[in-house]
Amino acid sequence: MSERRTALPDAAIRESADSVSLGAVCHCGGVLNESAGADAPVVALVGAPNTGKSTLFNALTGARVTMGNWPGTTVEVSRGVWRTTSATAVCDCAECDCAEKEWKLDITLVDLPGAYSLDPHSPDEALTRDLLLQVPGDGRPDLCVVLADSSRLSHSLYLVSQLREHALKIVVALTMNDIAARRDVKVDVVALERALGVPVVAIDPRQRKGLGPLAEAVRSGLAAPLPDARPVGADPDDPDGLDEERFCWIAEAVEAGTDGHGAQHPSFSDRIDRWALAPFLGPVIFLALMWLVFQITTTVAAPMQDFLDELFTGPITDGTLALFSAVGLSGSWVEGLVVRGLIAGVGMLLTFVPLMTLMFILLAILEDSGYMARAAVVVDRMMRAIGLPGKAFLPLIVGFGCNVPAISATRILPDSRQRVLTALLVPFTACTARLTVFVMVGVTFFGQYAGTAVFVMYLVSIHLVVLCGFLLRRTLWRDMPYDPLVIDLPPYQRPTLRLTASVTWLRLSGFLQTAGGIIVATVCGVWLLQSIPVTSDAAFGAVDTADSAYGVVAQAITPVFGPTGFASWETTSTMVVGFVAKEAVISAWAQTYALDEPAEGEAGDLGARVFADFNESSGGHPYPAALAFMVFLLAYTPCVATLASQWREIGAKWTLFGVVMQLAAAYVLAVAVFQVGRLFW
Repeated sequence: MSERRTALPDAAIRESADSVSLGAVCHCGGVLNESAGADAPVVALVGAPNTGKSTLFNALTGARVTMGNWPGTTVEVSRGVWRTTSATAVCDCAECDCAEKEWKLDITLVDLPGAYSLDPHSPDEALTRDLLLQVPGDGRPDLCVVLADSSRLSHSLYLVSQLREHALKIVVALTMNDIAARRDVKVDVVALERALGVPVVAIDPRQRKGLGPLAEAVRSGLAAPLPDARPVGADPDDPDGLDEERFCWIAEAVEAGTDGHGAQHPSFSDRIDRWALAPFLGPVIFLALMWLVFQITTTVAAPMQDFLDELFTGPITDGTLALFSAVGLSGSWVEGLVVRGLIAGVGMLLTFVPLMTLMFILLAILEDSGYMARAAVVVDRMMRAIGLPGKAFLPLIVGFGCNVPAISATRILPDSRQRVLTALLVPFTACTARLTVFVMVGVTFFGQYAGTAVFVMYLVSIHLVVLCGFLLRRTLWRDMPYDPLVIDLPPYQRPTLRLTASVTWLRLSGFLQTAGGIIVATVCGVWLLQSIPVTSDAAFGAVDTADSAYGVVAQAITPVFGPTGFASWETTSTMVVGFVAKEAVISAWAQTYALDEPAEGEAGDLGARVFADFNESSGGHPYPAALAFMVFLLAYTPCVATLASQWREIGAKWTLFGVVMQLAAAYVLAVAVFQVGRLFW
């Protein structure tokens, strides 16, 4: 902390109505502190999962951190700048004689992985403990904001009791106050503050309430001297004695800070969970909800997709061609790159933006409502039956959004073998990148049943994880210990528009960044390969795709896919491109068919061309061939970003082992699906 900040008296600090500000200036016009520098105080957000840490972090910093209602959502330290404005202080500027100035404190805010206590059971909890208990000045935060659930106060204060045993500056932020009120739990903030011996503030990060008082408490805490550690009477080497003393301290604090212990009748969440977590009905409800999500996604988004498709293939393409003709570049390689490369490839991918948006909205509603944590419990029963670690399903849930953060989320597992096993299984989860291809193939081949076809792929994904996990568990990890799933179930709550929109935009922007970055590079690479003549004398950019470097390589590997039913070079080539990013499968298809104009009498749209190729390569069995293609896409090697994440987390040996396992599983399953399917379809 700088000398100026330390010297600011407590009396000079007043409450700010808005705790997030763009900055404050001296009355003379000079900016006091434009950004958090190296000397900015560091404040850490600490607390158990489901207490609202990431939501509060986003509210204070304007950042976009992934939020979810299960442990493992935060597995790395997120860092941002919290710009707080405070009250009036005496101006000591040498350049002016003004009497007052607005004083602003920029804080470096860090969001630590969730932890129930300072006794770690996984690498992410160990990281939190190590950062909090470092030597002062050696990376330890200047102050800790500990989030505590008001509706389960005694459960949340155990971490506070441990932190109070160290000389740390602490502010307790009470969340879930609306849930506590519904349960008739009344928290006296002032009395609880006296009992704990640290400042206590009631906040609602979902509604952005209480952020001003929190900023004031943090500024006051930073300016105050370092407090003494809470004295401990028990022997430090006696964990049972320490726990007993902590529980007594917690009980006294709760007794002093709450009016009664709440209603004794079952809560709203408890009544719903009787059905949502029932052994038989729970899985049925989970599957019904997932089917409904995919059905709504594929049907509601279809008109907007058609509109965007017509927009890119019609006015945008025609306008671009007219522009190149006007500048004398008609028929040039530049026109080919822009029209048949970027517009055809990236444009086709962007038609899926409405679908992805709707999907992300529905999933964000399920997460914000608290249901996704129940989904983990429901599906855990199936994993537990085959001996997989229960907690391992949490990264797998994340994998259905994106495999990359799911690999990082394996750090919540306490055993290194569990982390390796789970990291090998994550690529079998159907990420949203695969979803775009599933929907395109589903609409092309199964029409109004496209939602059901996509839903089946997600069921296949779950069973593939279980099957491969079962085989690996019974071979390479026979002696691995079993850890039951222990998870806090957050109360059901009404999703908020702000949080749903924030989570949706976070995921959609990631999809758009992929389309604007790696997909553009992939599209350009594919266009270049499709423009290089190999078996003909055509000029660069004017060669038939089948005679290009792209086509020749694709035709060389196509015979291997003969038993799968989709052995056309136009399709097998997309699987190679899919190694870069699964979304690129669609752009590669669009580019290939845009470069090869349909013959007279043939359908020209992408879906019709794909259907015709599958029908020919499968010998008149396009539907089982389409299912085989979807299964292969689901199971084969994930994108390069996922492989890089695996390499970092589990090493080169296990990453290469995973690649071989995924390719083998994908090929065997695709062959089986087509060979069996063509007997009946």
